[in-house]
Amino acid sequence: MTNPTEIIPGVLFYSYFSSMRKDKVAFLEHTTLVMQVSGRFTLETASEKFSMEQGEMLLIRKNQLGEITKTPLDGKGYETIVICLKEELLRQIALEERIETGKKYTGPPTLLVPGNDFLHAFFQSVIPYVRHSEEKITNSVGLLKIKEAVHLLLYTMPYLEEFLFDFSEPYKLDLEKFMLNNFQYNLPIEKFARLTGRSLAGFKRDFQKIFGMAPRHWLQERRLAEARHLIETRNKRPSAIYLDLGFESLSHFSHSFKRKFGKAPTE
Repeated sequence: MTNPTEIIPGVLFYSYFSSMRKDKVAFLEHTTLVMQVSGRFTLETASEKFSMEQGEMLLIRKNQLGEITKTPLDGKGYETIVICLKEELLRQIALEERIETGKKYTGPPTLLVPGNDFLHAFFQSVIPYVRHSEEKITNSVGLLKIKEAVHLLLYTMPYLEEFLFDFSEPYKLDLEKFMLNNFQYNLPIEKFARLTGRSLAGFKRDFQKIFGMAPRHWLQERRLAEARHLIETRNKRPSAIYLDLGFESLSHFSHSFKRKFGKAPTE
């Protein structure tokens, strides 16, 4: 198995990579709990980098961009359990538990979860459900296990109330700084707009004021300029950088590069 299996569609995932390392650019739309069964999971955003190995857990706040690296270790393969804490489910829990939801979270967007006996026991209890996803009991009990995870996180880290139950819209971010730090991600313009706390129309309007051109044009120009810099000053091979710079294929990158600079990147 090389692609994540959805145990509960859109909520609970299980991925297994037996012997390979895999990198993936991700837009983390929902708050996510990642549980590492084996191998190493690494998340790198524009501002921070986290790694975890067997038995560790990472809590990632919604609306983030990052590069995820999945690495098998010691011949044991790679296994991850991902629990997606969607806003609808968190709102339901907040209502059931009468949790105040008006506070704005201002802390770090990614947290390593400290272990304790309760969380370790929960971790082990989830594994059979994801490894036997064909069982009828899995779907009915799965949502209960996800609610259990939220309760145990709050027990372990009470300050997570603001992290989990802040349902406010994101503040407007510094658009220029954000785009200069994240231009390499291959995302639709609509998602860039959302990540900076803007409507699509507002994003395009602010972008034009700051950069003097449309977002798609600027992204193409910025990625090509970075590619030329990496090839000329760091001797990078085109095949090694085109994906990292947001191009979907090597042929598309080569064609765009030649049209911009008058010669192929291999020249």
